[in-house]
Amino acid sequence: MLVLYYFPGNASLLPHMMLREIGAPFEMRLVDRSQNAQKSADYLRLNPNGRIPVLVDGDLVLFETAAIALHLADKFPDAGLAPAVGTPERAEFYKWMAHLTNTPQAEYRAWFYPHEHVSDEAAAPSVKEAARQRLERMFDVISDQLGDRQWLLGDRFSAADLFLLMLIRWGRGMPRPPRDIPNLRAFADRVLARPAVQEAFRVEGIQAPYI
Repeated sequence: MLVLYYFPGNASLLPHMMLREIGAPFEMRLVDRSQNAQKSADYLRLNPNGRIPVLVDGDLVLFETAAIALHLADKFPDAGLAPAVGTPERAEFYKWMAHLTNTPQAEYRAWFYPHEHVSDEAAAPSVKEAARQRLERMFDVISDQLGDRQWLLGDRFSAADLFLLMLIRWGRGMPRPPRDIPNLRAFADRVLARPAVQEAFRVEGIQAPYI
């Protein structure tokens, strides 16, 4: 059985939503960040980086959110969370998955954990402010690319849309949250209306306002 190591609202939310969409049996195991459980010896054997999530699939142990998402999309092709391999649509899917993990997701670390990026704590506020500015520009670009399309891939829903919802949610406490950027609120509302997404939020105890 698939086992997802998670913490509510963390990057594990993407594979959790995917698993709900897929409908395959899986087990969830809480990694309690409030107790620093992600740095425990047992968890570090699964992910030596001490970050969440991890997916265990038989003998396969995967960390990195995007890698887990791509594995699930390929393992369960009938769920339709990614276009067929070798198609132009699949290339577009790869583009968005790579962009979301390398650009806004990576930038959020500087916003949430600016102290990790400085040797002098006094510089942390300027790092956080620079991250805010970059994140706003990134979401402006995503909004422009989304335009009036229903989903990132046009008329086709994919795991990339779940990924973007998670990143929109993470910015809810920013001075200019992604939900206030044109196109992104309507997009997020469409994803939030999906029963699988609602179930994932319910199980994790995520309460409104969701974004």
